[in-house]
Amino acid sequence: MTNNHVVDGATEVQVTLADGRELPAKVLGRDSKTDLALLKIDAKGLPSIALGDSTELQVGEPVMAIGNPFGLEQTVTTGIVSATGRVIGEGPYDDFIQTDASINPGNSGGPLINGKGQAVGNNTALVSQTGGSVGIGFAIPTNLVKPVVTQLAQNGHVVRGWLGVA
Repeated sequence: MTNNHVVDGATEVQVTLADGRELPAKVLGRDSKTDLALLKIDAKGLPSIALGDSTELQVGEPVMAIGNPFGLEQTVTTGIVSATGRVIGEGPYDDFIQTDASINPGNSGGPLINGKGQAVGNNTALVSQTGGSVGIGFAIPTNLVKPVVTQLAQNGHVVRGWLGVA
C-alpha cells in the first residue's frame, strides 16, 4: 500500500526492500479521491504489520512515522497524535490524523504506527507555509484505508454510491 501521488504518472514502479533488493511492482489499483494505491510484488515470506483501529486513537497518544524522506531509507520519527478528523482541503474524503511526528517529502505511503506496533495511518501530507519540512504532518486513518484497499485488490478501483437529485 502507498499513496496514489507516489505512483501517479509512473510507467514503471520499483519497490526497495529493507534487505536492499529492488523488485518491480505492479499497480493493482489507485484511488485519487483518497490518495491511495495498492502495489503487488513477487516475493514470499515478507514481514507485515497489523492494521490497527484508527478510531481508537487519542490526542496525545505516541506514534511513529516510518518512511524514506529525501531518499534516507527506513527513517523513523516519533511524535504524538495532535488531532483526528482533520479536514485540510485535499479531497472529498478528508479525515486525517494530524501528528507532530516529522513527515517530510518521501514519507508518503509509509505507516504511522501506534504504541502497540500497529499501523493506524498512511503518511500522506505535510502542510507548510515555507514548502519545507517545517510544518504539520497528516496521515490517512486505517479505517478509511481498509475498505479502499480491499476494493483496489478486488476490482482495481473503488466503486462509490451516489445519488443524483434535481
